[in-house]
Amino acid sequence: MDTTAGRASAPPAPSASPGDGTPGPIQPPRKPRRRRSLALDLTLLGVVGVLLVGATAAAVGAIQKEFYSPTAFVERYLSMLADGDAAEALTVPGVAVDSAALEAAGLPATASEALLREAALAPLADARVVSETVDGEITRVSVEYEAGGYPGTTTFAVARDGSIGLAPTWRFATSPLAVMDLVVKGSMVFSVNGFEIDKRQVSVDGADADPLAAVPLLVFSPGLYSVSVDTAISATPGVAVLSDSPFHDIPVEIQAEATDEFIAVVQGEVEEFLTACATQEVLQPTACPFGYVVQDRIDSLPKWSMVKQPSVKVTPEGAGWRIEPADATAHIEVDIQSLYDGSISHVSEDVPFIVTGQITVQPDGRASIVVSGPDTQ
Repeated sequence: MDTTAGRASAPPAPSASPGDGTPGPIQPPRKPRRRRSLALDLTLLGVVGVLLVGATAAAVGAIQKEFYSPTAFVERYLSMLADGDAAEALTVPGVAVDSAALEAAGLPATASEALLREAALAPLADARVVSETVDGEITRVSVEYEAGGYPGTTTFAVARDGSIGLAPTWRFATSPLAVMDLVVKGSMVFSVNGFEIDKRQVSVDGADADPLAAVPLLVFSPGLYSVSVDTAISATPGVAVLSDSPFHDIPVEIQAEATDEFIAVVQGEVEEFLTACATQEVLQPTACPFGYVVQDRIDSLPKWSMVKQPSVKVTPEGAGWRIEPADATAHIEVDIQSLYDGSISHVSEDVPFIVTGQITVQPDGRASIVVSGPDTQ
């Protein structure tokens, strides 16, 4: 008992002697240096955060470039054309146009949409973007491709069209459509890439369409359009037209030639007509290209026959056709009485003449043939 302090004191803890087997006092564990460790952790977290932000920004940039850039926008449009999806291509912002936009650009406001369909598209392959340049608010995207086997290059003007969330959207600042002003001579019917068109179906004048007037037709750019005629009357090897300039006018003119079948029909009609002329027992058969002139009086009815039929050649002329001048020969047998002395002489003579004529194709496809001579044109 500690009488000085006035309180009891606990006996001192026995000290351990090394080596005597008695356990020593228990030492508390040392506390880690928390301040230094926390700073290191925060630094590492900061580095990781910066890396994540950078990676996210890079990923967003890559996604936008791949899916939401002007290049990606044009590539999707080209992919639709390559797949023949004309209807879907027309829904791409900036593609479809109205008559006011056409007129403002100096293009025919009545241009037909007949060729804006899958059946009139030629194959488009190897389309690729080769450059993208920014010009103010316009981005110009240039592409190379093969249209129907022909190489081509087209540059599109693209502009911002809003956004979806953080992703930008785009539209064509200038429509990629063009207008083919097509004049087809020698036929009211023609084909474009195998798709058949009648002028009267696409002209604003309908059945009264001028056969020689240009037919304005909207076409996609890029695209190859092969125009040809293949009817019973006329045909042409065709003309290939590459539409590679958006919102431009493409003048095209083709001249169909008469088919062998048509020429054979005309040949037969001409021969039949001349044979019928030869049945008339007069010196000057009515509406016929041959005749015989005498100063005296005839003593018998003239007898005509055809000696040589003309070899018909048909060439285009305006909206119709012309029979080129061709040689032919008729033969006449007739008795002539002289006004001077009353004597009678027999005439048996070949009468050469020239055949020509005009051919008009009617709206129903039938041909109207008018045979004449050089003096009756």
